[in-house]
Amino acid sequence: MCGRYATTQTSASLNDAFGVELANSFVELEPDYNMAPTKEAPLVITRSTDDGEHREALTATWGLVPSWAKDRKIGNRMINARSETVAEKPAFKKAFARRRAIVPADGYYEWYAGGEPALKGSKQPKQPFFITPKDRSVLAMAGLYEFWKESDDADWLITFTILTTSATDDLGHLHDRMPLLVQPDDLDAWLDPAPHPTDELLGLLVPAAPGLLDAWPVSKAVNNVRNNGPELVQPIPLEDGASE
Repeated sequence: MCGRYATTQTSASLNDAFGVELANSFVELEPDYNMAPTKEAPLVITRSTDDGEHREALTATWGLVPSWAKDRKIGNRMINARSETVAEKPAFKKAFARRRAIVPADGYYEWYAGGEPALKGSKQPKQPFFITPKDRSVLAMAGLYEFWKESDDADWLITFTILTTSATDDLGHLHDRMPLLVQPDDLDAWLDPAPHPTDELLGLLVPAAPGLLDAWPVSKAVNNVRNNGPELVQPIPLEDGASE
């Protein structure tokens, strides 16, 4: 899964990486080195208007709330969507058909339990790792977004989820899942709001090729969402991290 990541992206860096306009909902956020569910983060989408399609940056809340949901708290359980079932799951299939997005990040965190890949319910102390592109480019994670209203007179809430897949061999020892990434040549097709065959869309999404990502141990301070700062992504000696 992907349950925590870092993003220092600004309107300028998003424009450099993706060539975006700024949506009305865009808010210039402070760098966040401990992005967690329910927090607001930048998102890249393509919007269709009468004068054509526009690639936009907007601000959305992590944890997708389906349009039919009665309570926005359902989003707390919708932070990731498995690529294997995203086209069929009621919570995601409408967004997968027409509301695909890029979740821009500096990198993401995974927790390693030691010996074997981290397992749900493991009692072993888990060592956090930060995973980022070797070239330090923007990580373009595949996402979906949705609009939701609590009532007719309420404001629209924009929420998103991150698609995941099986981890590549060089990262699978940390966790068995990883975010799906969108390559630069596939951005237009993935963000196209028009419907496309499921196989065609899934074919655009790939795990990062082995050797293109760096991973290093970081401080367990990232475990607490109240901690935030560039020190969270700094490498530490593995033996020190294991003994904290």
